[in-house]
Formats: sequence, C-alpha cells, structure tokens
Amino acid sequence: MKQHKVYVLLICLLLSKVGLHAQQTTDGQYKKTLKEVLDEIQLKYHVSIKYSPAMVNGKWVNYAEWRFRPDVDTTLTNVLTPLDLKVNKEGPGKYKLKEYEYYRWAITDGWKELDRIASQYHDKASWEMRKVELKPELFKALELSPLPAKPASKPIITPKRVFDGYTVENIAIEILPGLYINGSLYKPLKIKGKIPVVLSPDGHWEHQRYRADCQLRCATLARMGAMAYSYDLFAWGESLLQFKEEDHRRSLAQTIQVLGAIRILDYMLSLKETDPARVGISGGSGGGSHTVLMTALDDRIKLSAPVVSVSSYFYGGCPCESGMPIHQCGGGTDNVELAAMAAPRPQLLISDGQDWTAQMPEHDFPYLKKMYGYYNVQNLVENVHIPTEGHDFGPSKRYPLYEFIAKNFHLDINAIKDRAGKIDESKVTVEKESAMYVFGNHGEKLPANSIKGFDQLQKVFAASTKP
Repeated sequence: MKQHKVYVLLICLLLSKVGLHAQQTTDGQYKKTLKEVLDEIQLKYHVSIKYSPAMVNGKWVNYAEWRFRPDVDTTLTNVLTPLDLKVNKEGPGKYKLKEYEYYRWAITDGWKELDRIASQYHDKASWEMRKVELKPELFKALELSPLPAKPASKPIITPKRVFDGYTVENIAIEILPGLYINGSLYKPLKIKGKIPVVLSPDGHWEHQRYRADCQLRCATLARMGAMAYSYDLFAWGESLLQFKEEDHRRSLAQTIQVLGAIRILDYMLSLKETDPARVGISGGSGGGSHTVLMTALDDRIKLSAPVVSVSSYFYGGCPCESGMPIHQCGGGTDNVELAAMAAPRPQLLISDGQDWTAQMPEHDFPYLKKMYGYYNVQNLVENVHIPTEGHDFGPSKRYPLYEFIAKNFHLDINAIKDRAGKIDESKVTVEKESAMYVFGNHGEKLPANSIKGFDQLQKVFAASTKP
C-alpha cells in the first residue's frame, strides 16, 4: 500500500513536469495565465498594477514571456492588446488595468491621425469638397438617410412660469410615433421682434437639465435676450419614463439624440419670435460631442460652443457619442474635423487641464484656426482654455459663453452684469426637479401611445426609416 502511494506520487510529479514543460514550449504556445504574467511584470519592472479578479479570471497569454521588452510600457502593450485590455498610468510606476477603450487614443496617435485627415485638403475648395463627402455619409452612418417622417402631433406644453426677467415652460415633442423628447424652454420676459435661440443639450452629469448650473445657464441666456431650449439625452431625464437607464448606452441613442435635436430645431424655427439667422447650440461633455455633430449636420445652426468635449484623441466614451460609425465616414474622421465643419460659422471651444481637452491649445486648436483661415475668418473661432480646472460647466465656462453669444448674436451683455460690471446669475431661481417635468411627478401624464421599452423603439424606428 505504501509502495502504491509513492508510485502515484511519482506519476503525479512526472505529469506535472510534463504539463509544465508543455506550457512553456511551442506545443503549449508558451501559455501562462494573465495573473501570472501581471505578477511577473510587477516583480520584474518594480511597478504596481491594480486589477479586479474578474478582469483576469479565465484569461491566458500566449507566448507570454516572448512579449517582454526592456521597458514596461511596451511589455504591457504587447501582453494586453491581444486580450482587448490596456492600462491607465496613474502615477510613476502605478498602473490600472482596464478594458480596451476604442474611443481613447494616445495623445500622439490622435494628433497623427488628425494630421493624416488634414493632409487631404489644403484650401477652401478642397475642404468644401471634403465636407460635401462627409455630410451625407454622416447621415447614412446614423441611419437617418432619409429622415423619418415627422409626426403630425403638436408639442405638449406646460403652463408658463414667470421669474425675474424670464419665463420657463416645459415641452415634449413627439419625434417618432410614441417617442418623446422633453425639455424646458427659457424665454426673455419681454420679447420685441425676433430674437436668437440657443439649443442647450447637456452631458452625462447627474440630474442633467435639472441641475442648478444648467438652469443658471439657460435662464441667464434668457435674461440676456435669447431663448434657450434645454433638453434631455436619450434614456435620461424624463426619457426614463419610456426606457431603462442602460438603454442610454446603446448605439441607437446617438441617432435618436440627433433626430430629437432636428425636431427641436423644426419647432423653434416655427415660432414667430425666432430669428433664423441667430440659432446656436452649446452643450458640455457628451452634450459637447452632440453640439459638434449637430453643427456639422444642420446648416440652420449659425453658432456653436462645445464645452469640455472636443479632442483629436478622444472620440466620446459613451455610445451616444460614438456608438454609430460616424468616425469611419470619409475614410476616417474625428471630432476635431467634425468641429471644423462649423466654419465659417462662429465657434467657441472651452477646454480644461484635467480631461481629454487638456492639450487643446497645442495641436487641435491650431488646426481649427487654419481651417477658419481658409475663409479668412480666423477670429470667428475661439478657445478658452482653463488649465487649472476640471470637467464641469461651472462659472468659468459659462461666463465666456455668455460673452461669446452676446458678441456674435448682438445681445446686451450688460443686462446680466451687476453694478461692478461682473456677470451676475443671482437673479435666477433654481427650481425643484419636479417643476421641470412635462408628464407629472410619476409619469401619470405620459401619452397613451408612448413607446415602452427599447425593443418597441427598434421596431418603430425600423418601420419609420423604411425606404
């Protein structure tokens, strides 16, 4: 019996050695678990790599040690790229493992790609040809060529609320049968003649159009003499009465947001007080990506101001910004080239030092200045860069926006300044979220024909876009 146990032990040891040998030859593809490889990298290069067990479980690296190089960054790239993984550098010798982010490039790679894109044109004529190529491809990529028919229903409008120098009413517009986009329209209290309108899509900040800074911005624009229409992203805000929060991260979200903005423009331009020569759009973060795309697509927009969003090395981290293949149009484009499609219309880009816009003044903005130079209007594109601040739509971003809109839409900036000549938002009333609902506190006023769920939306969209 004892001899039998020793024999079994020897067999196990032999098999383990054979297995180990098999793993480290071409027969076994020099295979190691990802965890083993990461442990070796940390030991060899004296670095730390943060990761959760779920990110490495069940993952293997073929030809593992053949991927090692003298420097850790090249080694990590060699090891992780085939697994659709990457690391973010969080400090000297400190890394964090992440899923591959198709939308986030190395800065130099983004700059090289913009340079490649820009090499296709060299003057106004060749650039105009490029725009003629891009625009229909963008609509096709969004599956909005042709546009679906506009529902015949009238907008649903709540009673007007009156404040100091402005009014607010909530509006729902049916953009496909049973699909509503909701927003709040801010107007000057007294309107004489035709006045500007500024579409105000917002980004992925919590509470979106209900947030204080969003209300402050739109109400201040109204007090300055413009109408401001603040509206929800898809599956965000009141749209959650029809969809789940996770539906926002589906690719069709980008298409629905574009269609919604087109229908909002249709409505705003139907109002007798709207001046069609003074139509602008300004959003932050994901709303900034939407701002750039809408300005590229719709010539009715005469001024744009994307805030903390535009970059040649960041394509928008949400499917509502990059879910549809718009960046494959024209043999490849990026958000900076799309921003250039605004030329020669006035454009303000606001950037900061703590997100993907941190290098805006170094490479991307000079490109835009060159593009506006094709029209001899370099002064119509501006960049306000705030290197000490981060990703928000705070006062340092709002105040330059007011100045820019006042200058280009010929409004009186003094209407929103105090006696000391400083911009004053204190006269704005920040409302409770429920005051901005169209369909009631619990969605009880949602129309009977409303779409319920993403599956139904897909069917309605497919039927509406049939040739």
